[in-house]
Amino acid sequence: MAKPFFRYVPDFDYVSRLQGAKRIGDYVRVKNLFKRLQVRPDIFNDASYFTKYTIIGDERPDNVAFKVYNDSNFDWLIMMSNNIVNLETEWPLTQQSFYNYLISKYGDEEKIYSSHHYESKEVKNSQGRVVLPKGLEVPQNYSITFYDPGTNTERTATQITDEVTNYIYEERLQNKRRNIYVLKDQYINLVLDDMDNLLPYESGSSQYVSSKVVRGDNIRLY
Repeated sequence: MAKPFFRYVPDFDYVSRLQGAKRIGDYVRVKNLFKRLQVRPDIFNDASYFTKYTIIGDERPDNVAFKVYNDSNFDWLIMMSNNIVNLETEWPLTQQSFYNYLISKYGDEEKIYSSHHYESKEVKNSQGRVVLPKGLEVPQNYSITFYDPGTNTERTATQITDEVTNYIYEERLQNKRRNIYVLKDQYINLVLDDMDNLLPYESGSSQYVSSKVVRGDNIRLY
């Protein structure tokens, strides 16, 4: 079973500013959240190390980790493999959170389902060639006139737009977040080795206490 992420993260001691501190030399020990590790570039930039995964429903990183690795403690690896730092802005919202977000942004349900923009429908000529691709942002009453070589005539296409509501627009953004990558099982130890080798502190500094702790008034945290 994998260690939880914070078991890897080293600590730092800083001078206590709390009222209960007994003397100037009292320290408070906390996790050094500034010492963050990323999947090294030779792995992160090579798609062969990963497989695609689509987040289902309200799955969280720990749920995905359990499904993929049979170990929910690898939630940090799911996030790290996709360079995710902030779950709230980089991971799909739950249904309730999504609804709350829409109300907060648009004010009420009527505005949620009002128009955000319009997009083109696909238009082809008589020979089956696309003259207007689907999904371009266009005005509501957009139309095009084009020469059709199959009929040797000029044609005008109307009613070729689809409405995209605020709800659909926001839902698309959420769905993009659902497509992530997960590191293949056989490469997990490469990342774990990096965690063990790169996260500990190096000796030689007056702030050094151990590979897991540094101490001082002005600590270099990185």
